[in-house]
Amino acid sequence: MKAPVPHRLLPVCTAMLAVFLVQSGHARCIDEENIENRIGTGVEAVPTEAQGPRMTLPQLVHEAVRRSHAIGAAKLLAEAAQADADEARVAKYPQASLGASFGGTGSSVEGGASESGSQTRATLNLSAPLFDAGRNDRLTDWRRQLAEAARLGELSAEEQIGLQTVSLVLERGRYRVQQQVYQQFSRKMGCLVQALETIVAADKGRASELVQARKTLQQADLSLVQTASTIKQTEVRLRRFVGDALPANDAIATGLLKLPSLPELMDEAERSSDIAQLDAQAEAGDSYARAVVAGQKPQVNWSVTGAKSKGVGSSSNWFAGVNVNVPIYNAGNDYSARAARKRADAARLQRADALEARKFRMAEIYEQANSAFDRAHRVTDIVRDSDRLRNFTLQQWQQLGRRSLFDVMGSESEHYNLRVAYVNALYDGQQATALLWSLGLGILPRLQ
Repeated sequence: MKAPVPHRLLPVCTAMLAVFLVQSGHARCIDEENIENRIGTGVEAVPTEAQGPRMTLPQLVHEAVRRSHAIGAAKLLAEAAQADADEARVAKYPQASLGASFGGTGSSVEGGASESGSQTRATLNLSAPLFDAGRNDRLTDWRRQLAEAARLGELSAEEQIGLQTVSLVLERGRYRVQQQVYQQFSRKMGCLVQALETIVAADKGRASELVQARKTLQQADLSLVQTASTIKQTEVRLRRFVGDALPANDAIATGLLKLPSLPELMDEAERSSDIAQLDAQAEAGDSYARAVVAGQKPQVNWSVTGAKSKGVGSSSNWFAGVNVNVPIYNAGNDYSARAARKRADAARLQRADALEARKFRMAEIYEQANSAFDRAHRVTDIVRDSDRLRNFTLQQWQQLGRRSLFDVMGSESEHYNLRVAYVNALYDGQQATALLWSLGLGILPRLQ
């Protein structure tokens, strides 16, 4: 018969059993995590469970532009403005009109004969301006600049759709990578809980540690569920732009990871479609002001008119000549010209204000993007140290008993929170870069 184990050795044996069980359980956790470590800090890979086509970011943006009703409306408005410009352009061409009438007519002279009966009359009129002091040319310029502003408005609408699409794609990618991190955290905690359940079965005094591990697991699961819900909400908003067939991959433009230089962005701001649209509106205001002034000067046009009547009082007549109209006095002329000039000046001030606000906004976003990328770089080093720290803490708790489970839980939580912080910093930088692109020449040219 085996000798009984001395009472003083029982805690030692229990501790050794606990260490063996925890090490066995942790070995399984490590094996599991080795597979997951392919994504490093959580941004180098994305889930592949999603169903849908594999689309690049430019393809997604072009699909969003194609489907947008707002862009369709802006395009129609641009075409309508171009038609107005064409109408103003051809106003100086000759115009011809033909008229006809049929009815009864009568005439009488006091003390003389009278006559009445039916009459058919046809008229032909042909006219064209000879001189208008440039009024029609200025009106044509006005309409042409308004058409250009409408075309640039269409580009601005496309840019807004492109920016929203890119932002939503980035948000979806951010939360899908966060989901991976929380999945790993949950599996790690689940593995530790299983090991502790085996330990508690042999040593009831470790029950509080099991409760602590389960609480941390529940927190990890809660974060995972909340992230999954956020992904679904983001996908609902993304479907509005790209349709139901969401891409299976989180398409990212590599250029979003590179921050352009601020002076280059400032130069691009002056050539952006929004600023160019305000330029066109200011030029249109100037042209209209000049057209108002030209309308107060003499106007000359030529005309040819012919008429033929048959029936009672049959006759024919014609006229060919030049008509001259010289404005002499109109109390409202000066006010009209003054109002047109002030609108043009106001448009220029609006353009200057918009450009200034755009540049200051660029400087602010540039600093945010630079800070985000710097934060991501710094967090990367911290994550590496955190990974070593949690491994040391777990080893000391398992083998030496110098750390408590609370230390282990704290180091694990800190490590995965740092990985989430890295993901957020990286995606914050990418979104800020996309916004900088949009404030410059636009996202669409950059994605080509």
